[in-house]
Amino acid sequence: MNAWTTTALAELTPAERQVADLLPIEADTAEARAVLNEVPFWFHTFALNRAEEIYAPGYARDHRYRVPAIPESFEGLSVLDIGSFDGFYAFLAEARGAERVVAVDNEQYLDWVRARWGIELEGGEGFRAIHRLLGSGVEYRKLDAFDLDRLGESFDFIFCCGILHRVEAPTRLLEVLSRRLAVGGRVPRRRRPGPPLRPGRGLSPRRLRLLGVHRGRDRDARPQERLPGLRVDRFPGDRRPPADHRLAESLSDA
Repeated sequence: MNAWTTTALAELTPAERQVADLLPIEADTAEARAVLNEVPFWFHTFALNRAEEIYAPGYARDHRYRVPAIPESFEGLSVLDIGSFDGFYAFLAEARGAERVVAVDNEQYLDWVRARWGIELEGGEGFRAIHRLLGSGVEYRKLDAFDLDRLGESFDFIFCCGILHRVEAPTRLLEVLSRRLAVGGRVPRRRRPGPPLRPGRGLSPRRLRLLGVHRGRDRDARPQERLPGLRVDRFPGDRRPPADHRLAESLSDA
């Protein structure tokens, strides 16, 4: 194992294990250890072999806040995972019964990993390793989120975790997502708890917290929240008037 993996294993937290255990891979001990030597950097944590406590240690330390937004069953659904990296959510959807899963990533993380840790990646190493261990049918495409129309298909469920607040044009990305949603489809987009949007703050990339948008138009939303073809719903349980609400809990087709 390289120095990064060794250090990350030593710092593995219960929170990481808790999320990883949602997708128990239970690979052969030798195969699990070989994968740790094969992949130089992990973003997601994977439970390779729980009996031997062999985990692939991810940089993302605590994604428990995302778990409530993930359905217990994807039976019969088509799923798209945007910014998939190592593919944890794509593989989880497959394990929970999804009929078709497509994972996409533009692999810009190559520059980030090289600049921060001096690790050279080809792109998709972790994804391919887990794909092989699982005998997975998830399809991987190197593709930018703004180019999703190239897929030429729609999906019942779209993961878009950690993306909208990092792009320069989140509203345009929402429009792309709305075109890729099948009738009745959903796009959960859950971030860590934080302060609500304030009147007049708008939808800056760092402030955007998407959790429940539908096709249509919300007459009560502020002008900057009126996205073409989308309606913003209030965050569940939020009793404030619509003019001062947190952006809601999921994107979905009306």
